[in-house]
Amino acid sequence: MAENRLAHQFAAYSEWRQSLMDCISDYRNWLNEHELNDSQTEVRITQLLERLREDKLNVAFVAEFSRGKSELINAIFFADYGQRLLPSSAGRTTMCPTELLYDSSKPTSLQLLPIDTRTTDVSTSEYKRYPEEWTVIEFDVNSNDSMVNAFKQVSSTKRVSAEEAERLSLYDPNNSDDAMSLNKDGTVDVPCWRYAMINFPHPLLEQGLVILDTPGLNAIGTEPELTLNMLPNAHAVLFILGADTGVTKSEIDVWRQYISGTRWKQKGRMAVLNKIDGLWDELKDDVEIEKELLKQVKVSAELLGLETNQIFPTSAQKGLLAKVNGDDALLEQSRLPILEKALSDELIPAKKDIVRDNTKHEIEDLIANTNLILESRISGVIEQLEELRGLRGKNEDVVEHMMQKVKVDKENFEKGLQRFQALRSVFSQQTIKLFSLLGMEGLKTKVHDTREKMVKASFTKTIRDAMDDFFTDLKGRLVDSDAQIQDIKKMMDVMYDKFAKEHGLRKSDPPAFSTLRYQKELVKYERAYKEQFNTALNMIANEQMTLTSKFFETLASRVIHVYEVA
Repeated sequence: MAENRLAHQFAAYSEWRQSLMDCISDYRNWLNEHELNDSQTEVRITQLLERLREDKLNVAFVAEFSRGKSELINAIFFADYGQRLLPSSAGRTTMCPTELLYDSSKPTSLQLLPIDTRTTDVSTSEYKRYPEEWTVIEFDVNSNDSMVNAFKQVSSTKRVSAEEAERLSLYDPNNSDDAMSLNKDGTVDVPCWRYAMINFPHPLLEQGLVILDTPGLNAIGTEPELTLNMLPNAHAVLFILGADTGVTKSEIDVWRQYISGTRWKQKGRMAVLNKIDGLWDELKDDVEIEKELLKQVKVSAELLGLETNQIFPTSAQKGLLAKVNGDDALLEQSRLPILEKALSDELIPAKKDIVRDNTKHEIEDLIANTNLILESRISGVIEQLEELRGLRGKNEDVVEHMMQKVKVDKENFEKGLQRFQALRSVFSQQTIKLFSLLGMEGLKTKVHDTREKMVKASFTKTIRDAMDDFFTDLKGRLVDSDAQIQDIKKMMDVMYDKFAKEHGLRKSDPPAFSTLRYQKELVKYERAYKEQFNTALNMIANEQMTLTSKFFETLASRVIHVYEVA
């Protein structure tokens, strides 16, 4: 049976990451052994190791319902269990966004966020900080039946009144599609859960893989967290289409707006043409079937603006069946290994490059600082040796010279201390001003004021003006912060230069810092807001309270995160 290339490469990546962490730990031990470590260096090394330890590889699966999305996840990642772990059947099975991961500090369980939380102004990311808000179902990892029964919860629905569904922003009486979902008794079927997290020790999940299973294209519009955070930050997004349906208009819209990279990034975005076994026909020969399949691939590529080699025809169902039964011929016919190879070849090396570059820059800076300390020590030892050689055999002169040197050193130390105290006072004033621009209190006040304006707004223009003012203010703060940072850097440059001259050391430059990265993040979120709500059609289609409480709250939480990182 063909080897799962993705699992193999991911394991190799995890081993490489662990060896990198071991090397960094050895470097820290060497610093401690030679008394070269200090509190600042220790903090930087600890943070670097923590980032590597918590490094994740996020893969998102997006599709309209009945495209075989959950079946594809089962086929790629969970075939070793010999049966379907995630619910997969005709019709819609995944009713809420489902995150599969492993955190050893938490119990093996399924965590479910009740759908009623959609009536609050709190994002799913915020709710993750409060475990008491989630319903927890534990399961036995040694029992497939236990896991399957637990995972079925992501398919749970309940019937509520049309008014309640509307309050949850899951039903619009003016929408013809929603009107068709109304039951005869006037009720509406809605998901029981808003979000699900499955925490269990699957080998790939243990190594840092995170899988996001989305509940159909309609959820992308109703859960802004998906569009603003999860999908943009995913290292790979697999967009699953049906070979039997081709590319629909709604799929084209979602691909262009949320996935293809026009807003975020293009790398790691793939289209999968699933259910190709529906084209297998005993009355047609292999040439005819292949010709029909190539036609579907070509049409799909044209509609999505991709090259044909970026469309991956496959049969998730046959691929899963082949893996379970050890049928290599059927596995090859399903073309699943081709998709797995493409996923591993693009995803793993790209992630490795990012981690390597970030780690390399951090370690190079730490080593440069260590070299400066060593140069200073060597220079001091050489100077003392020369002095001692010059005073060899002159005990009285040696004592007098040493006393005079201690006196001079003491005077220099006191002068240096006075300069340091004066510099620290100026530095404190500068940093206080900087923190006033980047402080959380001011930002949260701005978020609160903007929220109030939007809630009270009676017109679309008022809402738009409030959002425009929100982003203008935040971008202005970052620009002013950059100017303040440059003033601090100039002051530090002078101090570094003076210190180097006084002590005969090679001058080192203080590390540069810019808010440009965070300004770009804000521009990205501003563009997302404008694309989502800056047309009259979208403003009419979204209720005012839905707009403010869902999209804005998610947007605000992401902006606050940007400020926290900055």
